[in-house]
Amino acid sequence: MSLNSLFGDLAARLRSAEFLLHAAHPDHPTAFTRQRKLPLPALVALMLSGMRKSVQAELDEFFAHLNNKAQLVRKVSEQAFAQARAKLSLTAIPLLNDWLIERAGHHGFVPRWNGLRLVAADASTMRFGLRASHVKRAALADQILFGLFLPGCELMLAASLHSIHESERQMLFEHLDRLSDNDLLLLDRGYPSRWLVAVLNQRGIPFCMRVEKSGNSGFACVRDFLRSGLAEQVVTLRAPDRRDVIDFECPSAPQTVRLVRHIAPNGQVRVLMTNLFDVARFPICSFADLYHQRWRIEEAFKRLKHRLNLEHVSGLSQQAVVQDVAAKVLCDNLQALTALSAHDNAELPQSVRINRAYMHTALKPLLPALLLGKKVAKMLRCGAAVGGHAHLCSSSKSVQTPHAGTQAAQIHDSETLLITCVLA
Repeated sequence: MSLNSLFGDLAARLRSAEFLLHAAHPDHPTAFTRQRKLPLPALVALMLSGMRKSVQAELDEFFAHLNNKAQLVRKVSEQAFAQARAKLSLTAIPLLNDWLIERAGHHGFVPRWNGLRLVAADASTMRFGLRASHVKRAALADQILFGLFLPGCELMLAASLHSIHESERQMLFEHLDRLSDNDLLLLDRGYPSRWLVAVLNQRGIPFCMRVEKSGNSGFACVRDFLRSGLAEQVVTLRAPDRRDVIDFECPSAPQTVRLVRHIAPNGQVRVLMTNLFDVARFPICSFADLYHQRWRIEEAFKRLKHRLNLEHVSGLSQQAVVQDVAAKVLCDNLQALTALSAHDNAELPQSVRINRAYMHTALKPLLPALLLGKKVAKMLRCGAAVGGHAHLCSSSKSVQTPHAGTQAAQIHDSETLLITCVLA
């Protein structure tokens, strides 16, 4: 998938009648049908640019970038933005993210592990920068962000906010409809339970979860397995509690699982539980690297919080907070797909990766025109590409391309310009 195709299709999606149908809030069914200073495509494009400053500053900067101006451009007020976003459905941006994930899979950007799509699940505590207010349905400062993450391509499959009093297992249960028998769910030690294993087996969802715990807590069969010294063992868990069977509509029968011993580089013994019983297709030696990929969701949360200022929000209501979180998740996914596309288009070796720390800075000036369907070449005249030298970072080396000014004559379309900026 070329970068022209990626952003061109996304711009067309923002202007489509289908997106408009899902974008209007149920309380405002006729929203976005009239021409305004901040129409629906511009509203969403602004939110997807990764808003980290005051709302008015972001608005002025957005229209400055759109009009190729060095000075801030005042076209829309903060109050107009608040009125427009109040009419935006809570599902509009998540549905746009679903569309983007489907596109990524269609073009082969979602890798497979032994034929299965890896999906890591985890949650992170959020403390939003909110002040006391009298707005209706005001957001709480402390919430939990739950996510399903695709570690192979660094894309967030789904993300949602929950109360701090809600169990992470319950959050996962509410997202299981997004998984199928072609996915492999990766879980940390906070998730294993007998009812969850029963539900996953009932739905045919492959899983790999870490289950050892200190002391006498956890599964008795896991403690016995640790003492046995065996490398792997097939065991049977006790049946789920009657209350869990009723609540989660899971089978009441005992569940059979496979336990695998893994020795970490620091000598720590880990026990992984899975329902992948084919030892030829899934040998013991493959589980160490498999479980390690779960860590990518931890890095994703860190990237969202620190580079995209996830806890900085542009409104005080719960609706505004949910929209901001969804927009920044989609913004991060766009950056991930841009990096993957630029990596392929530049024909870089696998050992070299795009510098994601610079990605947001390089793309932000381009996003207004990209997401509104305008040619990037008209934004930056005379080849004045963002950034000086282009750096590609890997663990052991960096690759440089000539200064952007020397390439001005070679930049003929938006794709070439985008690659130049992303590699900067």
